[in-house]
Parts: sequence; C-alpha cells; structure tokens
Amino acid sequence: MSLARTDSRAWGRFALFAECLLTGVWIALAALPLVTYPAALAAGTRHLRRHLAHEPGGWREFTADFKAAVRGGWLVGLAGWAAVAVAWTDLRAVRAGLPGGPLVGAVGVLALVGAAAALLRAAALWRPGVSWRPLMARAGRHTVRDPAGSFLLVGGLAVTVSSAWFSTPLAVPVLGTVAAAAVAVEERHRHR
Repeated sequence: MSLARTDSRAWGRFALFAECLLTGVWIALAALPLVTYPAALAAGTRHLRRHLAHEPGGWREFTADFKAAVRGGWLVGLAGWAAVAVAWTDLRAVRAGLPGGPLVGAVGVLALVGAAAALLRAAALWRPGVSWRPLMARAGRHTVRDPAGSFLLVGGLAVTVSSAWFSTPLAVPVLGTVAAAAVAVEERHRHR
C-alpha cells in the first residue's frame, strides 16, 4: 500500500512538471507580440492554479484568460520594456565612465529586478476582471514585504536566463516553471 501511495505521489509530481513545461510553451507563444508577456504570464499562472485544484482546463481556457488579461496587460508590458530601456541607458552610463554612473547603474538594475519580481507576483495574483494597476501595487507591496519569496522568483528568472544562454529552446518550457514558482510564492505569502 505504501508503494502505491509513493507511485501516485511521484506520478502527480511528474504530471505537474509536464504541465509546467507545456504552460511554458503556451506562455512563450502568447508573449510573441512582446508587449503581451504580462498577460501570457497571468494566463499561465491561472492555468497552473486550475491544474493544482484539479479543475478542467486546457488551451481554450488559457486563451480565454489571455484575452481577458491582455486588455490592460499590454500597458504593463509596454511599461516593462520602458524600464528595460532605462536600465540599459543606466548601464551605458556606467560603461561610459560618467560620474555617479556605477551608483545609478546599480540602482537601475536593482529596480529592474524588483519590477520583474513584482510582475511575476502580479501575474500570479491576476483573476479575470481585476485591473492591472491595483494588482501591480499589491504585487509591489508583496515584493517588498516578502523578500525571501522575491528572491526565489529572481532565482527562477536567473535559471531561465541561464537556460536561454545554454540552449535557447530550453528557455521556452522553463517559463512554465517560473510561472509555477510565482504561484507557489504567492500561496506561501498568503498562508503567512
């Protein structure tokens, strides 16, 4: 009896891992327009929540969630790209040797990393009908109040970037594991 229970638990974990990889592919496809990545992450985290709750869900539900999330999510995506441009400019100031450049560069990179963690948290908190503006504010508070969870999300992003550096196609399914990490971190924060 113990063996069957262990097999069932192992099978459930493997199924969750496989669902994360599939979700990563869906997220990557939905994020192709480049400003839709927040909506893609939100739809991905919602799909994984359904999977964990043993609720039915698949590509159709993911697509419906994506369409609902993209309504305000594209503005968040645009703001994210603007933040990346500002951080890139800060780093160029550091490389040019401008006075105060290293401090400005460090602050810019830290702000960008914090914004990325907040975005992942917002995606994990998203529900249909919820506006992105209060969602980002709430996620920002969670990012600051739960530094351990934020560090876990930043670590997940680092693994994704490392995967992309090692093998670009590997980064696509790993996006699903980052979405799963965002769901887990928000659940952890909720139960604290």
